[in-house]
Amino acid sequence: MTLASSAIRGQLSIWTDIDTAYEADFNRWYDREHMQERMAIPGFMRARRFHAVTPCPRPYLALYDTESLQVFRQPTYQTALARQSDWSRLNFSRMRDTQRRVGEIVVDAGRGEGGSLALFLCTGHGLELSQIDSSMQELAGRERIIRCSLLRTDEALSSPLLPGAEPAPADMVAMVEATDPGAAFDAATAMVSKLACGQAGSVYVFRALWRLGHDAHSSLG
Repeated sequence: MTLASSAIRGQLSIWTDIDTAYEADFNRWYDREHMQERMAIPGFMRARRFHAVTPCPRPYLALYDTESLQVFRQPTYQTALARQSDWSRLNFSRMRDTQRRVGEIVVDAGRGEGGSLALFLCTGHGLELSQIDSSMQELAGRERIIRCSLLRTDEALSSPLLPGAEPAPADMVAMVEATDPGAAFDAATAMVSKLACGQAGSVYVFRALWRLGHDAHSSLG
């Protein structure tokens, strides 16, 4: 079983919508400043951006992998979180229906990164990690599936970007990475049906935009 033990990675997930009037500046900010700032923080291993290819209430997704969850408790990260740039604060105020999750990658099956990623929230009550791990191990062995992972949200660390925004619940986010959108969608949908861990229509598919990572950690597994 691949439930992470001594090498549990941390992950920050920002899943958001943006008004089309501000979309160009939003993308420039992410591509030219924000991801670089985060990757300069000790313990950050890679950052990736995605855009939805299926109808989605939050079409932009950013994922930041860290060496451990402890990175988000360190003074360096906490200082960066408190002292955002003017450009960051402006774009945070423009983002809509944002979900910010910080947690641990508690299941990780497969190697590499897929060009397509399917995501759904695990909402099943009483669902065991061993069940998800077994399902993800099986999926990761299929043709065109590259990697399957599960983010378990840490409520205490998942404070929203803006005061008054709704905090993330104590849920889990399942992600299936594949070589094409159809394979990612089919595998994630099969997992939802098999484990009853999501809702109908809850699988969203994204294409990878770009990544920024440290060469020493490029394999991630």
